[in-house]
Amino acid sequence: MERPRLRAGAAAFTALAALAATGLVAGPAVGAPAGNPCTLPRTAAHHSLGLDTWNGSYPRPTSTLDAVMIFLSFPDSTPLTTPAELTADHFPATSEYFDRASYGRFDLRPHPRSEWTPMPKGSKAYDIRRDWDSGKRATYLRDAVAAVDADVDFSLYEVVYLVADPDAPGVDSDATKVVNLERPLKVDGTEIKRVVTVFERHPPDRNVLAHETGHVFDLPDLYHRPSDGKGDWDTHVGDWDVMGSQFGLAPDLFGWHKWKLGWLSRAQVTCVQGPGPQLVSLDPTDAPPAESGTLGTRLAVVRTGPDSVLAIEARSAAGNDAETCTEGVLLYRVRNGAASGDGPVQVVDTHPRTEACGDRSVYPPLADAPLEEGETFTVPGTGVRVEVADRTQAGGWTVKVTPPGMG
Repeated sequence: MERPRLRAGAAAFTALAALAATGLVAGPAVGAPAGNPCTLPRTAAHHSLGLDTWNGSYPRPTSTLDAVMIFLSFPDSTPLTTPAELTADHFPATSEYFDRASYGRFDLRPHPRSEWTPMPKGSKAYDIRRDWDSGKRATYLRDAVAAVDADVDFSLYEVVYLVADPDAPGVDSDATKVVNLERPLKVDGTEIKRVVTVFERHPPDRNVLAHETGHVFDLPDLYHRPSDGKGDWDTHVGDWDVMGSQFGLAPDLFGWHKWKLGWLSRAQVTCVQGPGPQLVSLDPTDAPPAESGTLGTRLAVVRTGPDSVLAIEARSAAGNDAETCTEGVLLYRVRNGAASGDGPVQVVDTHPRTEACGDRSVYPPLADAPLEEGETFTVPGTGVRVEVADRTQAGGWTVKVTPPGMG
């Protein structure tokens, strides 16, 4: 069944002509996040989930990054909200999301403008829409940057949010997205490589800015977009990552994403290689660090091919996942050669004949995907067997992982 307005955030575009052409910017390789036999190599796929190197054309969220939020008004509409009200729609919630997801290792620091910046044309003139004409989108970006140039020093910011008056007649909330600029906009000697164009209603969809900001850090869309625009969008990962759905009950980022972004290190990742079964004690990826500041093991990985792995992590009702309706050990496949929107991550449904949370889940068939205590599952097509032995009093999960051909 088609659900209206499922996806406020859209995939980063790949065709903005002339002034700001978009597309895959491969970028230089910068430092390996973690040397590990289970680390997939980064490929040319857009937002590749290979993580042996970092794409240096994207800012890496491992410290404090500053974001400017610019509010755009139009001559064909008088704003009904204030910049302060629209700022409160997204912050501090978005910063708090990333603080929890990163275990306090990343601080997204917003710098919202306090007044409206007038655009030179009416909102309808830009023909704003989800699948936006590249020329009109280029005009919108050019006009927005030019309108605020005298008042904003873009060299101070790693993230740029352009927030349109949500009540202007030509604004389409489905046009919220990240635009990657193959030819960066140059403003006073500063190159702007990407912007987040925000057209959200007031109040906005939950976690929408966290989803879009994830693209700024080279994370892919994990949802499935039906070719005809109809059908279910959430068949790949369901509720289990904000890059799949901002509406998810458990929208914390996958442990694989956290490893890619630098929030998990090799010390928190177990690479299961055999020669026999291996017991792994997993702390939930959504739980905060221990009082000592240690994270413990958060992710187990089994290499299933030259371009794929099976990732294993525990999820609980903590942090960004506080509203989840199921807990347990989640299994998912990762492919480094699949581009954003082409299913780079697929959650394994360990209970394929049942579903859960029918009244709240974005995709109930995957809401009960995690294994529970005492359950065993052999992942089709891989031969990997995962057995959940028990759950400790501290909230960790003891998991027995048997690689292919080991029993």
